[in-house]
Formats: sequence, C-alpha cells, structure tokens
Amino acid sequence: MKSNTSRRDFLKAIVIAPAIPAFTSFINSDRMGESSAIQIKFKVSLNLYSFNKLLSDKEVDLFDMLRFCAQHNFDAIDPTGYYFPGYPTPPPNEFINEFKREAFLLGLDISGTGVRNDFANPDPVARETDIEHIKQWIEVAAKLGSPNLRIFAGTNSHEGFTRDQVFKWMSQDIRKCCDYGKEFGVIVALQNHNDFIKTADDVDRIFEMVDSDWLGLNLDIGSYRKGDPYAEIEKNIMKAVTWQIKENVWINGKETPVDLKKLFQIIKKAGYRGYLPLETLGAGDPYQKVPNLLNEVRQVLS
Repeated sequence: MKSNTSRRDFLKAIVIAPAIPAFTSFINSDRMGESSAIQIKFKVSLNLYSFNKLLSDKEVDLFDMLRFCAQHNFDAIDPTGYYFPGYPTPPPNEFINEFKREAFLLGLDISGTGVRNDFANPDPVARETDIEHIKQWIEVAAKLGSPNLRIFAGTNSHEGFTRDQVFKWMSQDIRKCCDYGKEFGVIVALQNHNDFIKTADDVDRIFEMVDSDWLGLNLDIGSYRKGDPYAEIEKNIMKAVTWQIKENVWINGKETPVDLKKLFQIIKKAGYRGYLPLETLGAGDPYQKVPNLLNEVRQVLS
C-alpha cells in the first residue's frame, strides 16, 4: 500500500497548470510517456449544520433539506448524523434507503455525514464507546453511499495528561476507526475544529502518527484561529478530502469575512478535486444566509 505521503506527493507533483474559468481546470501530467489531463471539478454541497436549530427543533427534516438543496441546484448534501431519527443509534435501513432514493431522484450526491466523539477523553472506556459509535456510523455512511464520515479530535480538558500522551492514544483510536473504514470503503475525515486540534502542525502530527490511507481531513476554514488561516490551509490542503467552507475566517483573533477568491485560488493550485460543502453559522435566517453564500461561491468559481 502506498503511504499517505507518497500518494499526496504524487498528486501535488502533477498540479502544474492554472485554473480556467467555471468549475473546472486542467492539470497536465505525463504517465508512461503519454501526456494526459486531469480535470479538476468542484462539486458544491451543503453541510446541514447550517440549519442546525431548525433541524434540532424539528421544524424541518432531512427530506425538507433534500428539496432545499435541489431547489438551489446544489450538487450534493452533507447530512450530519445528529439529524437522523434516533441518533446516536443508527437509523433503520428503511429510512436510509428512502433518504438515499429521494436524493438520487433529486439528482443529489450524499457527500458525507458525521458524528460526535471525544478522543481527548482520558477515560479509555469512554473512548472505546466512541470507537464503536464511529464504527456503527461508518456502516451507515456505506449504506448511504457517503464517501466519508466526519469525526472530531475532542474537547476534553484531559487534566493530568500531557498533549503528547493525548496524541498517542488519540492516534491509536483514530487508526482503529480508519481500519474499520477501510473494510467498508469509507474514509474517516478528521475535522480541525479548534478543539484539541488547533493548528496545521497539529493536523500534520496526528496524520503522521495515524499513518493510514483511510484518514482524510475535513478542512474547516473557520477553525484555524492562530496565525494566518490561509497559510494554515495551504499547509494542510493535500490532506483534505472534504471541507467546511464558511462565511468567516479568523485573522489576528478577529472573525473576518472570508476572501473566497484567495481561498479558491489556493484550492485550485493544490489540484483538489471533489466536494466543497458550505456551512453558515451564527445569527440569521439560513434560508437567506445559505443562498447568499452559495451565490458568492458560484460567482468566484465562475
């Protein structure tokens, strides 16, 4: 098996051409003496945490969200596990299949899903429970046709333990999840969430320790709170398998509107090909905020 580093180095090496307008660009490469082109394609998805309050209050449901995404011509939907009936228990197959069928009929991919977990917790029993929870939802992701399952590092204060110790047990726990994901063809997408994982260096460290092709990064642009967020994104971008494209980033401790042109130049330069889930946060009506962000993204990409 190729290591993460060798595969990503290969992908980085073939990215040499600038992007052309619209959602695609062409990257030249040479394979076995023949020139070929890899077409970069961005597929815009909606992370349903954008509608967290409405979904949590049961004012809307997952099928309402499918129709919303279709109405606004999203390519895909990213339904977090919290919004499935019975969470944290996996939903019944009947519900999974009905959701999957409706998404297909509306022309929507299911770009990802996610769960809650806390691998910063010093309690090994609690962490083992989280591992089993993630395994259950890896199976749900596979049934949905979702290519990845988003997880967290964790928020526990882990008093009495060093960060080195937490990194050690966290990497072992995540590796178990990745090994299980491999069995079902589901990538475990670790989110940089300004929790235990705060910086690009933290991301690099955990990836090196886990050392699995089945670990990817859910690159949350709003959760690099130290230094230059765009520089942090560039450091980690080759690990990204999915995103949370938000309205704001943090610069010098201040929440600042994202420079989408600069962000997408970075993403295109890296040769990323795949889903770009959008997520809006904070006050305001998501029925207005989501279309506004979507329109801004489309304008920049075109």
